[in-house]
Amino acid sequence: MNNELLAALAISLLLTLIFEVGFFWLTGKRNRKDLLLVCLVNILTNPVVVLFYWLAVLYTELNNVIVKMLLEFCAIMVEGYYYKNYGEEFRHPFVFSIAANIISFGMGLLIQRFI
Repeated sequence: MNNELLAALAISLLLTLIFEVGFFWLTGKRNRKDLLLVCLVNILTNPVVVLFYWLAVLYTELNNVIVKMLLEFCAIMVEGYYYKNYGEEFRHPFVFSIAANIISFGMGLLIQRFI
């Protein structure tokens, strides 16, 4: 794995954790177990999504937008599953996952646009 990919994985994960933990707090959640769960599910899903995206871009002719949408959908479903089954304060776990991912993804797009 080259340094560029490792840097992209690390930066993406760090920013995702910042935005999704921030969203967790903004929604009024304070449960430490749920905070840890948010961190863990993002550590599980984010590197996989970023790596699969890079692989798809480098080795296939698939449409990048469709690849992103499919990967984000998978991440939302996995995260929502864990929030539903292991979270304590997630009344609507899939809605939380969708909103957190929209914010994280959107902020990532803004950062890329201005850097």
